[in-house]
Amino acid sequence: MDIYLELQKKQEQLNTSIKSLRNTSLEYAEAYKLYRVALAKELVRLKEQGTPATLTYDIARGNENIAQLKFNEITTEAIYKANMESINVLKLEIKILDNQITREYGRGE
Repeated sequence: MDIYLELQKKQEQLNTSIKSLRNTSLEYAEAYKLYRVALAKELVRLKEQGTPATLTYDIARGNENIAQLKFNEITTEAIYKANMESINVLKLEIKILDNQITREYGRGE
């Protein structure tokens, strides 16, 4: 029955991970939004100042505030992807345990 308890534990971990993924997803989306809006505003500002269009994107991305927002976006994306991978690993572990339970106890022996 240790396998069954381990399966239950993994299912609880999966449920917790899925719930936390909602927060991680929202944080990632918010970080992306903040970066894109700030970048767009900086691009407009640079164009209004007469900066050549070919340079505005590189200059805007070099702005300290814009770079920090991009850093935030990248790090929240990495956390989001790590959470997704953790969920996939838990699902695989659950499937393996379920198959093992079926093999060991499903025969009715």
